[in-house]
Amino acid sequence: MKRTAAFLAAICCLIGCNSTSNVKDGLENPEYIVSAYIWPSCHDDALANRELWDKGEGEWEIIRRAQPQFEGQYQPKVPLWGYEMDDDPQVMERWIDLASSHGVNTFAFDWYWFDHQPFLESCLDEGFLKASNRMKMHFYVMWANHSVPRNYWNAYRHGDDDSMLWDGAVGWDDFKNIVEKLVGYFKEPNYLKLDGKPLFTLYQLNNFITGFGSFEEAAKAMDYLREKVAEAGFPGMHLQLVTQGDPNQFVLDGVKNLGVNSVTFYNWENPFPDDYILWGENYWKRVEKWNAALDVPFFANASINFDDSPRYPNGDYHGALKHNVTPEAFAGFLQRAKDYADSKPEQPKMITIYAFNEWVEAAYLLPDIKHGFSYIDAVKDVMVDRKYEK
Repeated sequence: MKRTAAFLAAICCLIGCNSTSNVKDGLENPEYIVSAYIWPSCHDDALANRELWDKGEGEWEIIRRAQPQFEGQYQPKVPLWGYEMDDDPQVMERWIDLASSHGVNTFAFDWYWFDHQPFLESCLDEGFLKASNRMKMHFYVMWANHSVPRNYWNAYRHGDDDSMLWDGAVGWDDFKNIVEKLVGYFKEPNYLKLDGKPLFTLYQLNNFITGFGSFEEAAKAMDYLREKVAEAGFPGMHLQLVTQGDPNQFVLDGVKNLGVNSVTFYNWENPFPDDYILWGENYWKRVEKWNAALDVPFFANASINFDDSPRYPNGDYHGALKHNVTPEAFAGFLQRAKDYADSKPEQPKMITIYAFNEWVEAAYLLPDIKHGFSYIDAVKDVMVDRKYEK
């Protein structure tokens, strides 16, 4: 009888019945899912080259040109490992080794679809998926379906022209092509699954609804995606929604009508005070409100920093933190996210981190010439070495 039970348990693991990973793929089944967002802008993308960055290095051309806009501001950000192309498998191998040895076991790739085609996908397709050590990490896709004004990502090139460059809302024809691409990712052996179900994150509810014209039609589109996921042999799909601010009826209706399984933030959002600690405290007040309003899990986020001034050389930036921005303060809030995960035994212990490489917004775990490895070491202190546990 014991041998039969053990055999059945082994079979369950082989088909991905555990809550976080597929044991058959050689990946650990971690106690915590620690997911860092990847902003894949630093490579030569054909569409980006045509419309945004034509120097052959992606958004590095903006990051390099940043200048301090107030006293004491650390700009430009200078990466310790140089201005690496994020679609280079050897670069990604170094990122994977760093992340996996410091407690980050998952990459969440910002993924785009503009002008009827994928955008900036080479970081995932050519970099991560071709890295020789990629089985050390899980990954999943966050469809960043927001719209992009012309001067949002390159004000040097487009000046004051804030007309629409790309609309993030799509209709059925585009969505069917998107679904085909997504299901291809879901089939990858190290794609993150929760209870065997691939995790798919939707960034902007409003644009998704707008593209299909109504909640009802958008729900049909999400059901179509689920049908294709089922046809691929999965027991279902875990749909995660990114939100911000306080709970509102539109988002709550979206959670219900689209069958959303969990909710999170991409970062602690803006606007915010220019003090990192106050920024974080305001976020945690919103977490309490979302937990009270939702019937599905809310996963906590730990944000490193925010300073988008490199995108606004005219000084009209959205925000820049000035006080208490330290690796130690980040470690404190990451510990708080970990404690929160521990307090929710009914849901996966998932924590998202903003971000692994968002240099242009000052949120990155990768080493730079000022902080060295301090931020990624902070993750190791909390998640691996457990230095801050009570």
